[in-house]
Amino acid sequence: MTPRILSPVTLATARLAAAGVPSPRYDAEVLAAYLLGVDRTRLVSVDRALDATRYDDLIRRRAARVPLQHLTGTAYFRHLTLAVGPGVFVPRPETELLVDLALTGSEPGATVVDLCAGSGAIAIAVATERPDCRVHAVELDPAAAGWLTRNVQELAPAVTVHVTAAADVPAGLAGTADVVVSNPPYLPVGSPVDPEVGGHDPAIALWGGPDGLEVLVQVLAAARGWLRPGGRVALEHDVSHQPRLLDLLHDSGFREVAGHRDLAGRERFVTGFLP
Repeated sequence: MTPRILSPVTLATARLAAAGVPSPRYDAEVLAAYLLGVDRTRLVSVDRALDATRYDDLIRRRAARVPLQHLTGTAYFRHLTLAVGPGVFVPRPETELLVDLALTGSEPGATVVDLCAGSGAIAIAVATERPDCRVHAVELDPAAAGWLTRNVQELAPAVTVHVTAAADVPAGLAGTADVVVSNPPYLPVGSPVDPEVGGHDPAIALWGGPDGLEVLVQVLAAARGWLRPGGRVALEHDVSHQPRLLDLLHDSGFREVAGHRDLAGRERFVTGFLP
């Protein structure tokens, strides 16, 4: 990294570390690269000075725990670069495994429905990795739906967007889905969260009632309306939920119910088939 970049990045790293930002060096480099219009890996070869005023403002806001993705306007998910900002949940890396669960065993031409779609990360990943699939993205919140529509238009225009509640199955689509996938709001109210989450992710995308299961129960009921017989559901959930959620799947009529772990070994996903 050239001296003109190294010095401000080093100072910014110290400021972010002092503010408790979990990845201060990475964030300082990303914001520098963002201002310079280059990939972070190319900072080593850039011999241009940073705009000190703009960089200082970005570092100040990041130190105040504004999400990095809100500052750059983008979030990375699998192979995608999604547009994100205030009003929509920033997709997390662990949710990438939910896409694998949704696609595993899906037949060619499968109909996949993403409930509580948010930015569209799951729906667009499915549509771009499996262009043979017919993909529907369902989002209730108008603010999130604006980001969803933008990302679909830019990245996967074949995805059909529905701005409606998960249970409101459009005419002609009831009982047609091969897979329903969802990363719904599931945090128990009062759970400790990082400042980036509690202060910036929309509350409607986070909290799932006193035990976190309130919206998951609704999503399960909605999934039955979308799925064909033999269709499959795949859900993300809180680390405290899996035993109870597996019981709920059984009680809702799903079979071959299974729990799955994330890359850190935490119980985070469930799947099941509708007889």
